[in-house]
Amino acid sequence: MATEREGDQLLVERVQAGDRGAFDLLVAKYQRRLMRLVSRLVHDPAEAEDVVQETFIKAYRALRHFRGDSAFYTWLYRIGINTAKNFLVTQGRRAPTSTEADAEKAEGFEDADSLRDINTPESMLASKQIAHTVNAAMEALPLELRTAIVLREIEGLSYEEISEVMACPIGTVRSRIFRAREVIAEKLRPLLDFPVDKRR
Repeated sequence: MATEREGDQLLVERVQAGDRGAFDLLVAKYQRRLMRLVSRLVHDPAEAEDVVQETFIKAYRALRHFRGDSAFYTWLYRIGINTAKNFLVTQGRRAPTSTEADAEKAEGFEDADSLRDINTPESMLASKQIAHTVNAAMEALPLELRTAIVLREIEGLSYEEISEVMACPIGTVRSRIFRAREVIAEKLRPLLDFPVDKRR
């Protein structure tokens, strides 16, 4: 059974050999995932769709140079992120640059675990407010931090893959994710300080 990466590589080789239908299969496979990523950076749905379309056009044109040194999707995500950044710059909506945090702290950041236990009635009631707060906090993040946290928490990429996609050292990836989690946790802290349930 071929891995996802091997399957993608076979499709890439078919495209490189002139099979346009194989590229349609790659588009079908990654269109929704790429749209989810891009729409976190470019908020207008129509504009995000344009960025995704432009990403696939750029990927198609550049595919003859793709050698499979990285997975196809990390290569595609990098093109998507760069296309989204370029779009934001041309629109005059450049996001503020991020400040880097201590990379060692990233390893031991624990606050995010408190978000995972949402079984009590009180926290169920608050979950909509928590989701809204998380989304608002993410939207307010500088672009580099938002990109890193989206790739990690929403797309499920490893630190190594994010390092490839964002073309930066793994320590930078760790510190960006740490900073993003720290900012989000700070916004959530008032919502997560529920009174202790005494009905046990």
